[in-house]
Amino acid sequence: MMDDAKAYELAGAAQRAWLCQSAPLQMVWRSENIVFATVHGSGAKLALRLHRPGYQDPAAIACELAWCAKLADAGVAVVEPLPAASGAWIAQVQGMTASCLRWISGKPLGAADEKLEGSAVLERAEDLGALLAHLHNAADAGACPSPFPRAAWDQDALLGPVPRLGPFWENPTLSAEESTLLQQAREKAALMLPRATDFGPIHADVLRSNVMVEAGKLRLIDFDDCGPGWRLYDLATVLIQSWGDPLLGEHARRLVAGYRKNRALPDDQLELLPLFLSLRAFSSAGWVVTRAAQDPKRQRSYARRAVELARLLLKDAAPWKGVA
Repeated sequence: MMDDAKAYELAGAAQRAWLCQSAPLQMVWRSENIVFATVHGSGAKLALRLHRPGYQDPAAIACELAWCAKLADAGVAVVEPLPAASGAWIAQVQGMTASCLRWISGKPLGAADEKLEGSAVLERAEDLGALLAHLHNAADAGACPSPFPRAAWDQDALLGPVPRLGPFWENPTLSAEESTLLQQAREKAALMLPRATDFGPIHADVLRSNVMVEAGKLRLIDFDDCGPGWRLYDLATVLIQSWGDPLLGEHARRLVAGYRKNRALPDDQLELLPLFLSLRAFSSAGWVVTRAAQDPKRQRSYARRAVELARLLLKDAAPWKGVA
């Protein structure tokens, strides 16, 4: 893992591409990307990102940023990238990819473990549903680069022999019985998935931390995982962190109501939302195997959630009473 001193060195070099090499530089976030606050020559505050190596190639990152710019131009409340002085969306620094975004002054919609009762997550669920519908509509209307060189969240990525985020049935905290159950649910999900019809560019990671509240308005950030996928996957991702909360059904109802204000969601498709909640849980159970191997408690928490949803899927039972 890169130490802070090296990260500052690379960020300082990247500043030159945006003509802000003399500006202050402060590390504000370190996760899979490293984010610094800095200031453009125009005086605008920026978020300078060093992208995690090996996840997306430079062309895919440039495409992500071009898509965000097109969405913003179409009036969708998303993060706004700033091109480098060369006109390119990205710069290369010692083999790492850097990019710059307009600074968002605000806070995340909520925390992963926050209860729904009385929370902004529940209060703003309709607004978030409407925002996702706006994003999907804009993408379908042409606010998307062509070609769109991003890895798809298709059946192979979610349920294939080597799922994109890891073989969830091999989570090390699973019992043999649980692993078998997940594989049975995987087979059933593969039979159900062709019933989903709305496929196109999606955000793919609409977790609470990736929805910012800025001046009272919701804004989507962190398009690292964006690509072609089923639109229901975006809705399911919103709901996954509410699993186990007694107000999960109400959260789903409000989210869907907001979505339907801006975009059609037929009843036969809405019936598949629990399937996609399961798929998101499966992906997360696989992800923690490789991304959080040092945290067995987190591995087990995600595995338990996947098993619970797998059981419901195999019983044709929804995790909530109707959401229409």
